[in-house]
Amino acid sequence: MNIKSKLLRWGVPAVLLLIFVLYVIWLNSYEKIPLVVRQGQTFEKGVVSKILTDNLQPDGSRVGEQRVLVRMTTGVRKGQEIEMTSSSGYLFGAGCTEGMKVIVIQSVAGESTVSAVYSRDRGGVLLIFAGLYLFTLCLVGGKHGAKGALGLLFTFLSIIFVYLPMVGRGWSPFRTAVFVCAVTTIVTMWLIGGPTRKTAVAVCGSIAGVVFAGLSAALFSKASGITGWNVSDIESLMTLANAGNIQVGGLLFSGLLISTLGAVMDVSMSIASSIWEVYSQNPTLTKWELFRSGMRVGRDLMGTDSNTLILAFAGTSVSMLVLDYAYDLPLLQIINSNNIGIAVMQGLSGSFGIVLAVPATVIMAVWAYTKTKR
Repeated sequence: MNIKSKLLRWGVPAVLLLIFVLYVIWLNSYEKIPLVVRQGQTFEKGVVSKILTDNLQPDGSRVGEQRVLVRMTTGVRKGQEIEMTSSSGYLFGAGCTEGMKVIVIQSVAGESTVSAVYSRDRGGVLLIFAGLYLFTLCLVGGKHGAKGALGLLFTFLSIIFVYLPMVGRGWSPFRTAVFVCAVTTIVTMWLIGGPTRKTAVAVCGSIAGVVFAGLSAALFSKASGITGWNVSDIESLMTLANAGNIQVGGLLFSGLLISTLGAVMDVSMSIASSIWEVYSQNPTLTKWELFRSGMRVGRDLMGTDSNTLILAFAGTSVSMLVLDYAYDLPLLQIINSNNIGIAVMQGLSGSFGIVLAVPATVIMAVWAYTKTKR
């Protein structure tokens, strides 16, 4: 590999990465508007050392509260044993047992301490499972698996440190999602394929698919009257809209774009790679023959990947569907409810993005690969 190739593969991306890092640092250097006063309140770790009063019933259920003794492992009361309560709620509290690691919500004022068990400490489990997944990905995928892990890590960090701060600063969630999708697509595809025409085609096809998904969602919203203000947690989101500059109405559609990105990237890279292999083996193929070959591959992919998105959004709505079924709600009520409309919009718009990304990627691949003969 000559110097020019090395600069192209590593030098230019390194400079762009440095610029991106500086931008991220600036992006996160703003003071958020406090929506909840948490002065004096902290979340700390502890270990249940003794159950003082249990709330376990003979049938295995829990009613009321437990009184437990917790040995604090972090915070100003570290090393001390504090008596506190643990509720039996499904969202908060925990069914404590001796030796269980818990998260404690604690308020300290001088010698006075008010504490309660917030939840079971799951941080270690989350990190272990994430580490196991990345290890398995690298073990099975080898070099490409390691590159995929880096791409996944970059995507996660981009959502946390780019998407959220940009939305928090009042920028359009839709445009922000398009920007984040474009950046993560470029980085992920570059890690997998390097600076090649195949990578460029896959990137353009992925961005085109995401844009198609956004446009179809916008058309569905215009025709059905479903907007980002029809979500179930709009009352809580209104607090954000009133207290800051966050454009709440665009969050629904920006989330749609981000959730669609993975499937669209899969389709685009598969098509770009397949057409490249076909053309590499037989560079005498005409543009029309290459286009037909790419479309045959794309038709096989779009069916399974469309099912992936439909089933993913349907899976997140299972609780709602079971409730509708149990209450035997009329069909007209179900299909005209906001929740069902949003789920249908998300599933179909994402599938539109996948389906339309196929011909877009094929056309760009044929043009890019045949523009200069091997």
